[in-house]
Amino acid sequence: MKHLPKHLRPRWRYLAVAIEGWPDADVDRGDFQHHLWYAAQNLLGDAASADVDLTVVRFSFGDGDGWAAVRTRRDEVDRARAAIAAVEAVDGHPVGLRVAGVSGTVRACEEKYIRADPESTDESTVVFEDAERTAVVREGRADVRLESAFAGATTLDL
Repeated sequence: MKHLPKHLRPRWRYLAVAIEGWPDADVDRGDFQHHLWYAAQNLLGDAASADVDLTVVRFSFGDGDGWAAVRTRRDEVDRARAAIAAVEAVDGHPVGLRVAGVSGTVRACEEKYIRADPESTDESTVVFEDAERTAVVREGRADVRLESAFAGATTLDL
């Protein structure tokens, strides 16, 4: 079977997606891909989500912070951004997603928009709601551990 000529091959764009969740969130690539497809299908419908063709090509997540490089067709970047914004949770763990940028190659996507070293985290004891609690502190934000979950706060709230 012959390859398609260059002018007939699909053109791709790569979206750098920043992922933020609670420190105890356990998100892996397969689950993220599944929820991304599901959000696109619910938002755009079957035919349009197939046209967008979202595929996670690179993924990293740990300690509530991570990133992904998501491939989409060149003409479908706006719809891909909308589908990414529609993802609220992955396997019951609430996540916040932000498209950091768009590029034409995976390499450029990683070099321009994805941080090489992860955001530094520090665990400390803070006073929150008149009690000492454990918190994970990241650059001016703190995730305070309560009895059953986390509460988001800034360092000014503590």
